[in-house]
Amino acid sequence: MNMYRVLLAEDTKLNQVVAAGVLKKLGYELEIVEDGKQAVEAFMNGDFHVVLMDIMMPVMDGYEATARIRAFETREARVPTPIIGLSARAMEGDREVALEAGLDEYLTKPVREPDLKDALERWIRPRVPSSED
Repeated sequence: MNMYRVLLAEDTKLNQVVAAGVLKKLGYELEIVEDGKQAVEAFMNGDFHVVLMDIMMPVMDGYEATARIRAFETREARVPTPIIGLSARAMEGDREVALEAGLDEYLTKPVREPDLKDALERWIRPRVPSSED
């Protein structure tokens, strides 16, 4: 099992359950929060390999939460953690807006398991040097 930690910021219970099922099946540890403010707090107090960030959430949306996480990483001189945006919106230009806002990738909901698996494998990097280095 890989034991990589994922922070999921998602306000819809059904989406939380679906994502949790997929992530656990793929072998990831998971922490779930329900809004952007909670995501920022969890990120600042935790250790995550990747963040799955819903874009449209109450209290604080995914763009604002991402901006605050990026500012925290800069202040703390941390290597940026990959943040993958999740949104039900699939309008032309949405992906570009998300990337400009500091997200590393943008997936549309409902997220398909193969797409999520590919994105996680693309963005998560081991934190220790491998024997191949």
